[in-house]
Amino acid sequence: MSFFLDEIETDLWAYLNGAGKPVVLYGMGDGAEKISAALEQHDLKFTDIMASDNFVRGQSFLGCKVKTLSEIENLYGDDFIILVCFGSQLEGVMEHIYSIAEKHELYAPNVPVIGDGVFDLAYAKANRNDLEKVYKMLADEQSKAVFQSVIRYKLSGDIKYLRECETPAEEKFDLLGIGTEEIVVDLGAYDGDTLVEFLNGTSLQFKKLYAMEPDSKNYRKLKRRLYMIGSALLEAYNVGAWDEDTTITFNMRAGRSSTASGGTHRGAQYRDIKMMKTDTMLQGQPATYIKIDVEGSEENALRGAVNTITNFKPKLNVAVYHRNEDMFKLPLLINEMNKRYKFYLRHHPYIPDWDTNLYCV
Repeated sequence: MSFFLDEIETDLWAYLNGAGKPVVLYGMGDGAEKISAALEQHDLKFTDIMASDNFVRGQSFLGCKVKTLSEIENLYGDDFIILVCFGSQLEGVMEHIYSIAEKHELYAPNVPVIGDGVFDLAYAKANRNDLEKVYKMLADEQSKAVFQSVIRYKLSGDIKYLRECETPAEEKFDLLGIGTEEIVVDLGAYDGDTLVEFLNGTSLQFKKLYAMEPDSKNYRKLKRRLYMIGSALLEAYNVGAWDEDTTITFNMRAGRSSTASGGTHRGAQYRDIKMMKTDTMLQGQPATYIKIDVEGSEENALRGAVNTITNFKPKLNVAVYHRNEDMFKLPLLINEMNKRYKFYLRHHPYIPDWDTNLYCV
């Protein structure tokens, strides 16, 4: 039986080139800038920008006056294409996007959170062998269905593929077999939200918690949020997870999206941040569960935990959506480190595919 990629004949960018319809960006900010750049790379241009009614307020963005959907409809009737340029996991926002998609032609282009280029058909074919290896490695039919659907989404921008494969985030506890004696390592701990989720899922039963968070504001929030745990049971470090113990320059953007930038950037948004290997933090002690969501530095974080992964085979929860290559490169790397893992892939409710995770047990 042929690999499912053989069934796909085109991608979103080729389709837009042949559609001959006005292209309307839905949303402002980084997402709109990235999608505008991707359009230019494929010899395409957008025609207008729209936003939800309460966000318009006479704003302009990328040289265009931002319009409401009703204004776009008055201009083009039904003959236009909407490209969603933001992400959300809020049920109300997602349902609103799906409701627009029922009335108009709508896509959510897949552009990488970190890195350049797009996951188009040429990219998929160039990496076909690795994609096929990972597909064959997946441990259950749901994982294979998710893999297919997410790849189809990446190529088409069609959000129906995300909706058809999504499962509740709480499923990870059953997939990973999370128990009450876990030694948890949270890499990219943000403000402690995923540790709180873990504690709620185990009724506050655990053996020890470790956390790394490079953003100082988030780190302080984490410490305040988990103050009741005590330093004997919670070791929290204001550092980033990396493949060596060093200092690098970070782009300290708001919220979850602070990223390692490298180089010698300077300015208010750039700071030198200490980085640490998980192996250094643990000093040869075991971990039973490692969560890795580090805004595009997942490969570095994994390499910095190679001894722990090789020697102790902890359960792994790894984000595989930040970079184009994450869907195949990260599973193959983990398999090199420890061939005893079973791999499960799940997509939890989010538009675009920003909550697609690899669970290894």
